[in-house]
Amino acid sequence: MSDIYESAANSLGLFNSPCLTKVELRLTCKGISDRDALSKPDPCIVLKMQSHGQWMEVDRTEVIRSCVNPSYSKVFTLDFYFEEVQRLRFELYDINNSHNGLKEADFLGSVECTLGQVSPKIEVKGVYIRCFIMTEELTGNDDYIELSFSARKLDDKDFFSKSDPFLEIYRLNDDATLQLVYRTETVMNNLNPVWKTFKVSLNSLCSGDHERKLQCTVWDWDSNGKHDYIGEFEATFKEMRGAIDGRQVQWPCINPKYKVKKKNYKNSGIVILNQCKIIKMHSFLDYIMGGCQIQFTVAIDFTASNGDPRNSCSLHYIHPFQPNEYLKALVAVGEICQDYDSDKMFPAFGFGARIPPDYKVSHDFAVNFNEDNPECAGIQGVVEAYQACLPKLQLYGPTNIAPIIQKVANSASQEVHTKEAMQYFILLILTDGVITDMADTREAIVQASHFPMSVIIVGIGNADFSDMQMLDGDDGILRSPKGEPVLRDIVQFVPFRNFKHASPAALAKSVLAEVPNQVVDYYNSKGIKPKVPSEYQSSRPFGP
Repeated sequence: MSDIYESAANSLGLFNSPCLTKVELRLTCKGISDRDALSKPDPCIVLKMQSHGQWMEVDRTEVIRSCVNPSYSKVFTLDFYFEEVQRLRFELYDINNSHNGLKEADFLGSVECTLGQVSPKIEVKGVYIRCFIMTEELTGNDDYIELSFSARKLDDKDFFSKSDPFLEIYRLNDDATLQLVYRTETVMNNLNPVWKTFKVSLNSLCSGDHERKLQCTVWDWDSNGKHDYIGEFEATFKEMRGAIDGRQVQWPCINPKYKVKKKNYKNSGIVILNQCKIIKMHSFLDYIMGGCQIQFTVAIDFTASNGDPRNSCSLHYIHPFQPNEYLKALVAVGEICQDYDSDKMFPAFGFGARIPPDYKVSHDFAVNFNEDNPECAGIQGVVEAYQACLPKLQLYGPTNIAPIIQKVANSASQEVHTKEAMQYFILLILTDGVITDMADTREAIVQASHFPMSVIIVGIGNADFSDMQMLDGDDGILRSPKGEPVLRDIVQFVPFRNFKHASPAALAKSVLAEVPNQVVDYYNSKGIKPKVPSEYQSSRPFGP
C-alpha cells in the first residue's frame, strides 16, 4: 500500500454505523397562519436533516391547495440510529406556482426536533406552524400494494355542474384514531370517476394486519377548501385482496345523515376496487446478493483553476502524509463502492487538461494514459495513477463534465438489453469549480437517468457551487434544455468543505446514502427482479 493511500485511508477512519430500524413519519398541521387575506395557503412541508451543521433536504410532502389544516398522505421513511442525535427540521411553504418549486414559494416558518423525540407522537409549534408528527416503526412489511379505484353514480353536490370527487383512505390505529393513508387526485365534473392507480406500502395501509379496519371517504372537491361530504364505507385489506385475480370488489358509499333522513335511501354511489396487486419490494441487498455488481468509475478535474500541482496552495498538491481533498474524497467513496465489485478494477478518467503526446485538451482521458484499458487495480491503483499523471499534464480548461457522463452512460446503456440486474454504474466526479457546459450536462443526465447509473459530484475547494444544486434536483425536477424531465433522480452533489471539520467518513455516508434506493428504483421500474443467490454461480465475496 502506498504511503499516500494509507494516509488517506487512515485519516478517514471509515466506519459502519448500523441502522437500528426504519421509521415512518406522517404529518398534519393545524391553524396555519394565513398571510394572504384574499386566499388560503397551498401548504407543503419540506423535511430536512442536519448533517455536520448543514441542513440537507430529505423529502417533501405533496401540496394541498387552499388549506389551513392539511393532513398529508406523503409518508417519510427514515433510518433510525440509536447512537446518533438525528435533528429534523420541518419547513412550511406556501406554494404559489404550478411547478411546486420552492424558488417562488413563500416561507411560512419551521419547527425543529430530533427523531428520538417524535416517538410515537409529538406536537411541535413555530410562529406560523403547528405540526403533529406520528411515528411508526417498520416491521418488515416492505411489500407494496397497487390499488385501482373507480366509482359510479355518486351524488351530485354541485348546482351548475357535476361533483368533483376524490377518495381518502384512513387506517384505524390501535388507539382508535384515524391516520390518513392515501388521498387520490380529484376527477373533475364526473359522477363516475376512475382514479389513477396508486401504490402504498402494506405497512402504511394496515401495519401488516389484513383485518385492520380502513375508513374510506369520498368528497366533492371545492376550490375554497370546504369540500362537500359524499359518503363513506369501511373495508379491510382482506376484502381488497378479492380483487387480486382481476375480479372487482365494491362497497356502497353511505352518507349516514341521508340514511337516517331519507326513507328509501340506498347509497350515495358505489365505490369499486378494480385491481389489487401485491408488489414484492426487493432491497438493495437482494440485488447485491443476487450478483449485481457496482461498476465504480472516477473522473477528476484537471483544470487550471486547481493551481499548479507543484505549489503547496494547489488543490492537486501531493504531500507525502497529508492527503489533499481530491484524495480524501476519492478514498472515502471508493472504499465503500469497492466492496460491491468483484474484480476491484476501476476506470479512472480526467478532464480539462492538455495531455501528451500532442497536448490537446481532453475531457475524458484515461488517467493511466491507456485508452484501451483505463482500469486501475483497486482504489490504491487509482491513487497511484493520479499521482503519476500529474507531472505529465498541463492543467487547462474549461470544466466540461458532459463527455464523461456520456461515456459511462454508453456503458450503462448496454445493460438495458440484458433484462437482468447484473451491473449498476456509479460515476464519481471530483471538481473544483462550477461546470461550463451546464446545458450539455443537463441533457446528459436526463439521458443517463434511463440507464442503471448514478452520478455523485463532490465539489473540491472553496468555489461557489450554488449553481450545481440544480443538478441534484432537490428544488424541482431537473430537465434537459428541451424540457425533458429526468426519469429518475440520479445525481447527488455535496461540497467537500461541508465535511472538512467532521469525520471525513461522513462524506461517503452522505453521498452514497441515496444509491441503494436509486439501484432499487431503477430495477423495480423495469420490472427486473434480483436473482436468488442459488442462481448466481460466482464465488464473489460479498461486503468487506
